[in-house]
Amino acid sequence: MIPNSRYDGKPLLRLLELYVLNSINELSQVDRQTLERMEPRLHAIYGGGGTWHEAIAAALSMSLDVPKVIQDMWISNQETAKKKGVILSPQMFAEMFVDQNFTV
Repeated sequence: MIPNSRYDGKPLLRLLELYVLNSINELSQVDRQTLERMEPRLHAIYGGGGTWHEAIAAALSMSLDVPKVIQDMWISNQETAKKKGVILSPQMFAEMFVDQNFTV
């Protein structure tokens, strides 16, 4: 996980960014393994069953189509960035998506 003052006092914030990265197939193997080890604790805290991302989805009562919505927005935002000559990193997109769509 990335140490950053952005996440001070907001543990769900980084988890949501990782959820977004997972949805766009940009989650690092290290983060994936860490989250898989954390699954029992995440379920105990946030509920849900199965995978770590199901626990995060349960925490915010997300609908099943949220990963597809995130994927579509990622593609659209990449196209917009490319037209403007800007590089949109997966992490930058994840931060923007979380900031614009979740209150944590």
